[in-house]
Amino acid sequence: MKINKLFLSAFAFILFLSFSTTSFAQLQAPAPSPSAYVSQNVGFTKISIDYSSPAVKGRKVFGELEKYGVTWRAGANGPTIIEFSTGVKIAGKNLAAGKYTLFITPQQSGDWTIHLNSKANAVFAYMKDGKIDEEAMAKDDAVAIKVSPIAAPETFERLAYFISAENNKVASVTFMWADVMLSFEVDTQVDQKIEGFKGQF
Repeated sequence: MKINKLFLSAFAFILFLSFSTTSFAQLQAPAPSPSAYVSQNVGFTKISIDYSSPAVKGRKVFGELEKYGVTWRAGANGPTIIEFSTGVKIAGKNLAAGKYTLFITPQQSGDWTIHLNSKANAVFAYMKDGKIDEEAMAKDDAVAIKVSPIAAPETFERLAYFISAENNKVASVTFMWADVMLSFEVDTQVDQKIEGFKGQF
C-alpha cells in the first residue's frame, strides 16, 4: 500500500511538471508594439481605428526613426485601419462607408500629410527599389489631409489615437506619439442624413 501511494505521488508530480513546462513554453513575451483599438459613435456613424502601438524607448522618433518626407504606416506591425460605418466628409471630400488605411508623411517644416488609402493597401504595397513610390500611393488616396503638427505638452511614450465629438456631429481624430500631436475632423453628415431620411416619406 505504501508503495502504491509513493508511486501515485511520483506520478502526480511528473504530470505537474509536464503541464507546467508545456504552459511555460506556450507563454510568450508581451509584444513590443501591442495591438490597440479605439472607437466612437458620432451621430449615426461608428468611427473605429485598429492599430499597433510602438514605444519611444528613448529614441528620436521623427526625423530619425521615421524620416521626414517618407510616408509610414502610422503604427507598427501591420497597417493602421480606420473604418466608417456610414459615409463621411473629410477635408471637403465625401468618403464612402468602409475601411481605409491611414498613412502619415512627416515633414521637417510645414504641414504634415495624413493619407486615407482608398484600397486599404499596406504602405509596403508601394515599395519600389527599396523606397516608397509616393506618386503611385497618392493616386490611391481617398483623401490627403494637410495638418499642422502640434507640439505635445509632454512626451507620449506610446503611440495612441483618440476620437472625440463635442457636438455629436463632427468628430476630431487625434494622433499622439513622442512629442507630436496631429488632428483632423470627420464630418459625419448628420443633417444631410436626416434630410435624406425625411425625403423618403
